[in-house]
Amino acid sequence: MILHLTSRADWLAAQQTGEYRAPSLQTEGFIHCSTEKQIVRVADSFYEGRHGLVLLVIDPSQLQPKLRWERPAHPNQQLDLPHSEDLFPHLYGPLNLEAVVKVQEFEPNPDGKFRQPRFD
Repeated sequence: MILHLTSRADWLAAQQTGEYRAPSLQTEGFIHCSTEKQIVRVADSFYEGRHGLVLLVIDPSQLQPKLRWERPAHPNQQLDLPHSEDLFPHLYGPLNLEAVVKVQEFEPNPDGKFRQPRFD
């Protein structure tokens, strides 16, 4: 499974249109995703202190857009991502909703940082 972090409002809007389009699809040509191991670093780097977020749990075998594993698109010096050997999943097209197998609330701790999600 791969993960995408978004606002609850954007996810609700996607359900109305029948597909999910992150703003990065327009500006960068793909939707940023992460693995379970990567998600906390990504959330702390780009979403610290933000509320109203959900994790989309995506089954890659159900994807319609092309999935590529690539180096970080937005390196963050504090997290040492620019030198990371990690490859991140990027979706090159709108996310088809049937590939989302679970939507999970993802709120920060009181200090604004995130903790590792649990998938039961």
